[in-house]
Amino acid sequence: MSWGTELWDQFDNLEKHTQWGIDILEKYIKFVKERTEIELSYAKQLRNLAKKYQPKKNSKEEEEYRYTACKAFLSTLNEMNDYAGQHEVISENMTSNITVELARYVQELKQERKSYFHDGRKAQQHIEICWKQLESSKRRFERDCKEADRAQQYFEKMDADINVTKADVEKARQQAQVRHQMAEDSKADYSSILQKFNHEQHEYYHTHIPNIFQKIQEMEERRIVRIGESMKTYAEVDRQVIPIIGKCLDEIVKAAESIDQKNDSQLVIEAYKSGFEPPGDIEFEDYTQPMKRTVSDNSLSNSRGEGKPELKFGGKSKGKLWPFIKKNKLMSLLTSPHQPPPPPPASASPSAVPNGPQSPKQQKEPLSHRFNEFMTSKPKIHCFRSLKRGGATPEDFSNLPPEQRRKKLQQKVDELNKEIQKEMDQRDAITKMKDVYLKNPQMGDPGSLDHKLTEVSQNIEKLRLEAQKFEAWLAEVEGRLPARSEQARRQSGMFDAQNPATVNSCAQDRESPDGSYTEEQSQEGEGKVLATDFDDEFDEEEPLPAIGTCKALYTFEGQNEGTISVVEGETLYVIEEDKGDGWTRIRRNEDEEGYVPTSYVEVYLDKNAKGAKTYI
Repeated sequence: MSWGTELWDQFDNLEKHTQWGIDILEKYIKFVKERTEIELSYAKQLRNLAKKYQPKKNSKEEEEYRYTACKAFLSTLNEMNDYAGQHEVISENMTSNITVELARYVQELKQERKSYFHDGRKAQQHIEICWKQLESSKRRFERDCKEADRAQQYFEKMDADINVTKADVEKARQQAQVRHQMAEDSKADYSSILQKFNHEQHEYYHTHIPNIFQKIQEMEERRIVRIGESMKTYAEVDRQVIPIIGKCLDEIVKAAESIDQKNDSQLVIEAYKSGFEPPGDIEFEDYTQPMKRTVSDNSLSNSRGEGKPELKFGGKSKGKLWPFIKKNKLMSLLTSPHQPPPPPPASASPSAVPNGPQSPKQQKEPLSHRFNEFMTSKPKIHCFRSLKRGGATPEDFSNLPPEQRRKKLQQKVDELNKEIQKEMDQRDAITKMKDVYLKNPQMGDPGSLDHKLTEVSQNIEKLRLEAQKFEAWLAEVEGRLPARSEQARRQSGMFDAQNPATVNSCAQDRESPDGSYTEEQSQEGEGKVLATDFDDEFDEEEPLPAIGTCKALYTFEGQNEGTISVVEGETLYVIEEDKGDGWTRIRRNEDEEGYVPTSYVEVYLDKNAKGAKTYI
């Protein structure tokens, strides 16, 4: 079916229809454009979401991603980035393959349509002119015929009138002949123009208009085909990224399947394992037997002479947690001073421990002289590692349990080795540049690099010394070198002067805030601890009475030995006042007591209560 034959008289309607077709195409372009904007916005939101949950560098979150579950989550975030990238690809492909192409095609379509309807209007104008010419010649022919009839009638009238002269009759006859000739000429002209109009009209309705309408029909069909192809492209753009999106989803599933709960449990062990042995059974003390209450060299000798030496602790077991089991106050006299507590939190977590004022140190020198003979006469007596509460982290991580200390030292050694390698690479690069300058002086002055080369070499030497220091500590922890405590180093000069052969290395003292201890064997491999009976003065005392109450102003996470966790607003009992070191001893119930920073609680002392016990 052709528009030229079927719609020959629907020029105006075809003009409206083709304009509607272009409007539909532009509407589809607008739809695709908005879809691309949605895809870009969605991709941006996905990327922002993945970025929001990415672990922050050099933070605690980054350490958490050692666990397989966290690694799987991190993999999911990375795959979400790729997933977002595919939506960006959809937007780009739709823009380039549909929006841009259709916009260009619409402009071409508008020009083509304008050309066809311009030709159609020209043909209409031409046929209208021909019609007007035909009408004009027809009216002239009609007028001339009427004039010829009137002239003929006038001549016949004059010829029948006997009163009219012959000259007048002749004049009337001639006038009739002229009018008749004019009518004949008009007739011939009208006939010619009529034939021409019929020809033009035939050409218009059977040739020009059909051809123009046929072209318009083809144009409209091409538009329909083009919008159909664009819809197919629209679907194909989505289909092309489906395999990649499916791969992203497969990777997420693969990451989820890689989660290993056993491995994560092992990582928890490695992260928090202290390396200490659990406390042994508490010996039964028979108070029906006579006991020696004084500490002497004889009692020490007798206990060492027995085949099964053991360390006994006085006092009664009250079911407390082991850090609060009082062993003997003799050990508290040999420990290092307490570390300062953390200040109250401002915006950061209360568990953060910034540097605070140092507490006054206890005087231990006279006591050292007092026990000097005791220490030197028994060369294999053990010292005790102090349990430091709070304070700044020592450089050798001696505040950590053995296993955690080993990991920290190994990590520090690895970091230093990386820095050394980096500096060495920089030194090699500077050396090569200097060689180039020596061969090509116009490129630069070789002497200008000497200062930088010296600086890098000094940095390498410093880093190597630092690495050797940490390697020595690491070797000490791993048992490759004999261990030597800080207290032994402090007292080595005094002991060596009196009896150099009797001074032995011992483990560092570890003291919890309330004076309880754990014992470690020395590197000499001695596995048995000296058993002694201590005086009543060093036996465990009765639980301290409450001297008041306190209210927690902030939440405190008691992560160190001897401390206790409290929640903001919690009310507890005070059993020992702050003695100037910034710590207050509190009790929650019979089995839970410990130290908290004084600045974290508001204390209400009972004026009638007896003051808290203090240690020498």
